[in-house]
Amino acid sequence: MSALFLCTALGVSAQELVWQRDIKSSTQDFLSQVTTTIDGQYLITGSSIHPSRASGAVQQNNGYDYHLVKLNQQGEQVWEKYFSGKNHDMLSATVNTQEGGFLMAGTSYSGKGLDKKDESKGGSDFWLIRLNEYGDEIWQKTIGSVADEEARAVIQTTDFGFYVAGNIQNSDKGYGSKDVLVVRLDKNGKEISQLVLGGKGLDEVEKMIPTADGGALLGIYSRSGAVTGSGNQNTGMTQQPANSSSAARSYQPKASSNYGEGDYLIVKLSKDGKVEWEKNYGGTGDDHLRTLAMTSTGYLIGGESRSERSGNKTVGIEEGTDLWLISVNERGEEIWQKSYNFKNRDVLMGMSVLHASDDKSTKGILLGGYTQAEGRIETDDEKFWMLYLDQNGNEQWRKHVKGESSKREERLSDIKLNRDGSIILAGTSAEELGKENWKIVKLGDRQIDQLIEKQDIKIYPNPVSDYAYVELGFPSTGSGTGFSAEIAVYDMGGRQLQSIKTKNKVTKINTQPLVQGAYLVSVKTEAGKTASAKLIKK
Repeated sequence: MSALFLCTALGVSAQELVWQRDIKSSTQDFLSQVTTTIDGQYLITGSSIHPSRASGAVQQNNGYDYHLVKLNQQGEQVWEKYFSGKNHDMLSATVNTQEGGFLMAGTSYSGKGLDKKDESKGGSDFWLIRLNEYGDEIWQKTIGSVADEEARAVIQTTDFGFYVAGNIQNSDKGYGSKDVLVVRLDKNGKEISQLVLGGKGLDEVEKMIPTADGGALLGIYSRSGAVTGSGNQNTGMTQQPANSSSAARSYQPKASSNYGEGDYLIVKLSKDGKVEWEKNYGGTGDDHLRTLAMTSTGYLIGGESRSERSGNKTVGIEEGTDLWLISVNERGEEIWQKSYNFKNRDVLMGMSVLHASDDKSTKGILLGGYTQAEGRIETDDEKFWMLYLDQNGNEQWRKHVKGESSKREERLSDIKLNRDGSIILAGTSAEELGKENWKIVKLGDRQIDQLIEKQDIKIYPNPVSDYAYVELGFPSTGSGTGFSAEIAVYDMGGRQLQSIKTKNKVTKINTQPLVQGAYLVSVKTEAGKTASAKLIKK
C-alpha cells in the first residue's frame, strides 16, 4: 500500500489518510462508482474480466462481467461478487436501497446463460439485478427492444420504486442518432412506464438524481436541436415495445434548441414519470454535463466547458476545458454560475453537497475529478483533485491526492462526502493502459469535519420495522479508525433486551423480535461518553 500525501493550493492541508485499498488486476478494469451503504460501508462497482474465466478455468464468457467489492468502514473486504453473461456485460450504476441492499443497472450484450436468466431483446439491453446487503440476488430483469439500449443511471424514489435511465440508438422510432430512455419500476422490478425523449441529433444521459417530490432530475449531454412540427411520427404517442411483457413506451420531443456544439440539458420528471420542465444551458462551444446534486434551494449542475462567454454562459474559460457549475432553483432557473480551472483538460467526476443538520441550508460543495494533459504536461496531470466551495460557489480550497510511487495514469471515477465528514475517492491507477488497478482512498478532513453538525446518537429509520441503524457522532480516539462502543436496547421498564459491542460509527441492530411500542437505545463509548435516544417499533 503506497502512502499518500496531499498538496494544497490554499493554506496547510488539514487532511489525514485514513486508509487506502488497491484492488489489483492484470486486465483493463473499469470502475464506475462507489456507493456508501446505509450502514456506512462502501460498495465499489464496475466491470472486469473474471480472473478464473480469463484463464479458461471455467466456461469462457467472452467478455466483461459486473464486478462488486464491498468494504467495511475500516476498508477491509467484506465480500466480492461477479455477475456474468456469456458476452460483454458492463455495469454502469448502482444505488443502495432503503432496505439495505442494492440495485445494479448496466448494459448487457448477452443472451440467456451463466448468471443471466433472460434472453436478449435484440442488440444491447438494460440488465438490472437487485441484491440484498450480502450480495445475494433478489431479482433481475432485462429491458430492451430490437434497438440498442445502454443503461447509465439508477435511483430509488420515495415510494421505494426505481428509475433507470440510459440511451437508445439505432431505433426506427426515435428522434435522433441517440435518445434518452427512462424506465420506471416498482420495488419488485415490475415495469410501470417507459419514456423516450430527445432531439434531432445526439442526447446522452450522464446523471440522474431523485427529487424530494418522488420524481427524478435527468442531466443530459445534448448535441441536438429541438424537434419542431410533426416530423416524428411518435411525438406524443405511446407504442408497445417488441417484448409485450414490457411497459408501453411514450415519446417526448426536445423543445429547447442548443446554444452550441454540446449543451447541458436538464429534464425534471414527476413521480409518475411525466416531463414537468426542461432547461438548456450552454455557450457556442462544447459543454459536457457530468453530474448533478440536490441543494437546499434546488439543484447543482456540473461539467466541463470549452465555451467562452456566449449563449446563456456568463463565465469564460482560462485554458483547455474548465469546470462549469450552475446553481438552479427547483424550476431550473439560474441562481448563479461559476467557472474553475486546474489547467489543461479538467474532468469533473463527482459532486457532493454538505447540508445542515435540518437539511434547510447548504453549507458547502465538494467536487472531485482529474486533469488530462493537452499539449503541455503539468506536474499534477492524471492526479485525483478535490475542490471545496461554499454554498455560493466561492472556492475555499483545492487539493491534489498523490501517491509516493504514483502511477502514470490515474483517473478518478467517483467521490463521496460521508455524513461524518470523511471523503471516499475511487478511481483507477495504472503504469500502463490495459492494467488498471482500482484505487480506493478514504480521507479525514478537519476543515469539513468542523462544518458538520453532529448528533451523539441518531437512529434511522425511526419508527422501525425489522432493522434499524444506530449512528454515533462521537469522535474517534486518536488518529485513524480507533473507536469502540457498546449499544444496549431497553424496554420502558428498564429491562435490557440487547447489547452489541461495535467498532463502527454506524451499526445495524435487529428489531424484528421487538413488539410494537417505545424503547430506549443507550450507548457508552470506551472513552466513557454516553448518549441515548428513543426508538419506536411499528
